[in-house]
Amino acid sequence: MNELENSIVFTGLVEGMGKLVELIDEPPGKRLVIDAGEIASGAAIGDSVALNGCCLTVVAVSGSVLEFEAGKETLRRTNLGGLQCGNAINLERSLRIGDRLGGHLVTGHIDTVARVARRDDEGEWSTFWFELDRQWMHHLASKGSVAVDGVSLTVVDVNDNKTAFSVALIPHTLEVTTLGRRQIGDSVNIETDLLAKYVERQLARETS
Repeated sequence: MNELENSIVFTGLVEGMGKLVELIDEPPGKRLVIDAGEIASGAAIGDSVALNGCCLTVVAVSGSVLEFEAGKETLRRTNLGGLQCGNAINLERSLRIGDRLGGHLVTGHIDTVARVARRDDEGEWSTFWFELDRQWMHHLASKGSVAVDGVSLTVVDVNDNKTAFSVALIPHTLEVTTLGRRQIGDSVNIETDLLAKYVERQLARETS
């Protein structure tokens, strides 16, 4: 059976930005209360939504407001635990059978966070460099795919010592996602390419 069959997947094409209106402590986790705007239309308890690329389950719905519960591991591995009320959050509903795949296959399982190391703005365009732990860098290659805060992007380059990678952002992406607000030192969620992970696992099996 294909490992993606019956799995929840996303495309990395952000549908819009929501706003965190409340962050409630529910030890050992937190409840995120988000004004999702039009994205909340038709939402139901149990639906899966990617928040900055992290797949979470809707646990309550009230008009345009959706609530989610994030556990200790999710808060440790992603940037969701560091959010403050008023912060914008990238939102994408899970892919439905028959939908077009415009980005790349994204699972919503964040691998780690990276740090914005450099931002070069040229007119309305920007090039970002992200510092990333070496253990994840071998999943990245020039012209390969990566999801940054849930946004499907193409890797432009990887630096020589394999500690950072760059992406080029068009004006539209900067305007409709949180990436346009990111500055040096900010943390972003990273999900490396799913196919790279499968290749790595297959090679490990063959050499074991």
